[in-house]
Amino acid sequence: MLKKEFRSRDVQRMRNIITKKSGDRTGVQVGYTPEHIEYKEGDMWEVDGKQWTIKNGLKQTTTKLDGIRKRISMPLTCPKCKQAMTNRLDKVMYPIHTICFDCTIKYETKLKLEGKFEEYQLNINKQGLIYHLKEMENALLEVLMMTGGESFVTEAGDIEAWKNNDSGRQELVTGMQEYIQKIKDTLNS
Repeated sequence: MLKKEFRSRDVQRMRNIITKKSGDRTGVQVGYTPEHIEYKEGDMWEVDGKQWTIKNGLKQTTTKLDGIRKRISMPLTCPKCKQAMTNRLDKVMYPIHTICFDCTIKYETKLKLEGKFEEYQLNINKQGLIYHLKEMENALLEVLMMTGGESFVTEAGDIEAWKNNDSGRQELVTGMQEYIQKIKDTLNS
């Protein structure tokens, strides 16, 4: 004699297993069914604040870093001459000029023949200085935002309080400000 009562869905489940229909349902579930929308290649949509798209048949999320990722990832062939970019110098030139090393050399040679290379070179150097200036301003901002008492947790779980030397910090800030001003003066001249 069994001391346990079997529910009808338990009996139905056993019947399904015996008749090799283990995937069949034993009950009815009521609830929310989301609306299914069929999307095509290139469609963009948003679900719960996340943007989605279909690229090459794959559903992918789109982020604000996609543009940067596309900019820094080097293609297999040069966009200008369609030659394979296998040279190690291609890896250096592509992020700067978005073309292969050979195309860069041809372009710069053409500029030298036309007498425009010095202006081109100054422009590239100026862009490098502008980038360096932004990095220095960000570093200065971080130094200014640091508080005097930083605390850290060690591997042993102890909390250590480190105190900064405010006079040394002020010297650092002054030196950074002077250096930033020097870069700005160089850019303006």
